[in-house]
Amino acid sequence: MIWAVLPAKNFDQAKERLSPALNALERKCLFRAMFEDVLAALADAPSLAGVMVVTRDLEAIAISKPYGVRILTEDKNNGQTAAIEFAAATLATENVDGILTMPGDVPLATSVEIEQVLASHLELQERRMTIVPAHDERGSNCIVCSPPSLIPFQFGNDSFCPHLAAAEALGVTSNIVKFSGIGLDIDRPEDLLVLLKRVEQTGEKGRAVTYLYDSGIASRLEVEANRVSST
Repeated sequence: MIWAVLPAKNFDQAKERLSPALNALERKCLFRAMFEDVLAALADAPSLAGVMVVTRDLEAIAISKPYGVRILTEDKNNGQTAAIEFAAATLATENVDGILTMPGDVPLATSVEIEQVLASHLELQERRMTIVPAHDERGSNCIVCSPPSLIPFQFGNDSFCPHLAAAEALGVTSNIVKFSGIGLDIDRPEDLLVLLKRVEQTGEKGRAVTYLYDSGIASRLEVEANRVSST
């Protein structure tokens, strides 16, 4: 029995590292769309026992409720690590087998990939950690831990190697699996261009990609990228 944990900071504070390319309203709208893309993928993964959203944002709660997920309310926005540790501790007291955690900024993640991550994880021994790195192998875009509080979480800009080190220190062998959808997190303006290029090649679309095109952001980013490359 593995539960998914999806943290969501306040939407109006999300994705500040995209500020060179997007204004505050655009960042909020994009994160809202990405969050729901991830939420829908998790809700469609049949092997999960349930989905828990950790947030204090009223808009995030309103989006989540129609999916029938469980809401764990934070007192403060203390960051991704604190949110996941709070959820892991809560679920550990309920004797769940493990947790799968993903951030809300991987818009191309699919339920198929999530099922494949879970299948790979369940092939391992009792105390185990499965991790999906970001496409640059710096971040941790999905972690599955059995039991829930197996390792001390340390999310941030470069969390992949610290998570591997934390597991090794506890004698836990890390199961590293890579997926193109889960692996693409949107943190910096250049990530948006990677996302748009991926969509051109594969035709993958979701709420976030639709927003980028419908808002005119995609065209604006492509014009700017072409201008820079020609100078």
